[in-house]
Amino acid sequence: MGVPSAQFLRMVDRLAEVERGQARDYTSFSVGGKKFGYHWPRTQTVGLKQTLSEQAALVAERPDVFEVQFTSGGFGWVVVHLPGIDADELTELLYEAWQLTAPERLVDEHPLT
Repeated sequence: MGVPSAQFLRMVDRLAEVERGQARDYTSFSVGGKKFGYHWPRTQTVGLKQTLSEQAALVAERPDVFEVQFTSGGFGWVVVHLPGIDADELTELLYEAWQLTAPERLVDEHPLT
């Protein structure tokens, strides 16, 4: 189990119309000018936008893998520890973060496959 950073970045590359922003310690990911994720390679973690209920469920279920990052605009962001998650689950969470942020036309044109 565990997802290397390079594999996570390939997952991001499969999503439609993602823009990357580079800062000193992290990379941010946006769609339609709105952020849905972050990657911190040094700590092997990512931050993903989720619903508040999903944030609470993930953290309660597996606090060794997920932690609360912050809440904003009715969404709950979670920190995901890449060594503790499998690729299928991370793919779903990443797509959900993108889907919560992407314009409706993109979501309709690009379902999770």
